[in-house]
Amino acid sequence: MKMEEEKELKLLGTKLSPFSWRVRWVLKLKGIEYEFIEEDLRNKSPLLLSSNPVHKMVPVLIHGGKAIPESRIIILYIEETWMKNPILPSDPYERAQALFWAKFADEKFLPKIHMAFSSTGDDQVKAVESATEALEALEGEIKGKRFFGGERIGFADIVVGWIAYWLEMVEEAACFKVWNSKNFPSLHSWMNNFLEVNVIRENLPPRDDLRAFFHDLRQVSVIDSRN
Repeated sequence: MKMEEEKELKLLGTKLSPFSWRVRWVLKLKGIEYEFIEEDLRNKSPLLLSSNPVHKMVPVLIHGGKAIPESRIIILYIEETWMKNPILPSDPYERAQALFWAKFADEKFLPKIHMAFSSTGDDQVKAVESATEALEALEGEIKGKRFFGGERIGFADIVVGWIAYWLEMVEEAACFKVWNSKNFPSLHSWMNNFLEVNVIRENLPPRDDLRAFFHDLRQVSVIDSRN
């Protein structure tokens, strides 16, 4: 395993992508050195296209010349390759719970936010309603906890973490509202706890850059939806 850890490590990503930042957070939490390669998704590099020929998207981790795509899979790979500072519990049930809630957030909440962001009218209203239902489930799971896994930041927190920073600007750009601290007090406390972790607080993209990015992207999305 020591030899695996010492192989060259590269991460293909973008500076504003929450999926790229998930991976960067885990690498930072584990103290792993790596080379970050910024990708232009409007002009994708040959390295990205050859490393992720199926989806042609970031992030992609390249370890010793071998490519691993998709953020949740990358995080699991890192966890199993570098054992120090684990982000998944050793208990099988607790581990399964962490994986479940991470998958739930990515498959039940994130797509509805994407739909709300890229739509208008009744379609947006329906997407907001579905996203709110998913957020209620996350609220119930985090109630009474500091983090999803208990007292320490872990796998589910890393995956859900974009909500604590990116969601507000997504909502602002598309003029919809899912998040409300009064309706989701436990998630509100979790957000504060998450953003207070040094590795997270010190590794976030500039808000102004994100705000401009989502406002521009929203205009393109609305135009595309009308064509």
